[in-house]
Amino acid sequence: MAPVLARSEPRRLDVPRIGVHVPLSRLGLNADGTVQVPPVDRPEQAGWYAHGYTPGERGASVILGHVDGGGREGVFHELGRMRRGDAISVTRADGSVATFVVRSVEQVPKNRFPSQRVYGPLDHAGLRLVTCGGGFDRRTGHYTSNVIVYARLT
Repeated sequence: MAPVLARSEPRRLDVPRIGVHVPLSRLGLNADGTVQVPPVDRPEQAGWYAHGYTPGERGASVILGHVDGGGREGVFHELGRMRRGDAISVTRADGSVATFVVRSVEQVPKNRFPSQRVYGPLDHAGLRLVTCGGGFDRRTGHYTSNVIVYARLT
């Protein structure tokens, strides 16, 4: 049986391959029902989607961050460099550390975002790291794709 941990909110994210070592904020939903993201003027921040699973629980825990913002690189600027087998650690409120291994990385057009695969139920403890990617559409002021890292608790 796959390992799982009791519910405990995440406090810190460490992704050695891309030099990410940051505290995590809580994210919810916007008024229109879309998932909140960290403030774009603070691109160094990452946040955990608090209406979902905590890292280590059975299910998909989702952490979001910007690729850039305010003319600066964001916390997930190098997320597309992640590879299968890379380690990700999340320090939790109970003092435990949930360690995940990357299973896959994909870039998908925003209009084909795989919501079910990112937020849907799982039979194991999973982690998703999500940021923007692809080309930048100057007309809309947004990137055209998302980069998504899929990881599993070890």
